[in-house]
Amino acid sequence: MAPKKSKSTDKPKAAKAADPLFPARPRATNIGGAIRPQGRDLSRFVRWPKYVRLQRQRAVLYQRLKVPPSINQFTKAIGKNEAMTVFTLLNKYRPETPAAKKQRIKDAAAAAASGKDSAEKTPYQVKYGLKHVTTLIEEKKAELVLIACDVDPVELVLWMPALCRKMDVPFMIVKDKARLGALVHLKTAACVALTGVSKEDSAQLNLLKNLAKEKFNDNTDLMRKWGGGIMGLKTQAKLDKRKKAMAIEEAKKLKSLGKA
Repeated sequence: MAPKKSKSTDKPKAAKAADPLFPARPRATNIGGAIRPQGRDLSRFVRWPKYVRLQRQRAVLYQRLKVPPSINQFTKAIGKNEAMTVFTLLNKYRPETPAAKKQRIKDAAAAAASGKDSAEKTPYQVKYGLKHVTTLIEEKKAELVLIACDVDPVELVLWMPALCRKMDVPFMIVKDKARLGALVHLKTAACVALTGVSKEDSAQLNLLKNLAKEKFNDNTDLMRKWGGGIMGLKTQAKLDKRKKAMAIEEAKKLKSLGKA
């Protein structure tokens, strides 16, 4: 015997009202549906390389923690226009490349062999190397010292500003170690020094020395001001909310005592 057909008693379901806060975005499964829509920044979800994560975490930590003045002074590099003036002067006194030095020695040897006087070498050049620059500062031979702001670890040059102040040698903190390195034909350089310039550049050097003394050597604020201590946005909002609540509570208390 065939089974009896049961009449369906299911009532049609009422359509749910669309939530304006969370609109439905059905996923497109057709061709091209997996392509990222234009205008969405997904950099937050990118797994960045370890060195990128480390440098970002370090930057955040420098904002959060209290940074002592000796380290905080490395965040106060000279401006773009001043840096351009300094590097324009130092570019004239770049040290010779290994190939140029080899050629000069070869020419000098050939001149000596033929009994001629060899051409005199330029007496002033940019000096580099941490130990070499330190010796020049200690002997007060350095006229101007440039220190990179992004030396890692910073302990390599942490003591150098104090030494320059003690020896009364003008110094500047500049951006950055790669630019100083390019000046002396290297990838990076922690610091460079200038021991002197020719007569036509002496006025420019004196101007830069006065600027360095004003901004760095004699700047007491730079030696005393702490850095960091800046909280994140969430913490700042929480502290503001707590401060407002405390102000309201204080107002209520004064009102109840009749002092408002």
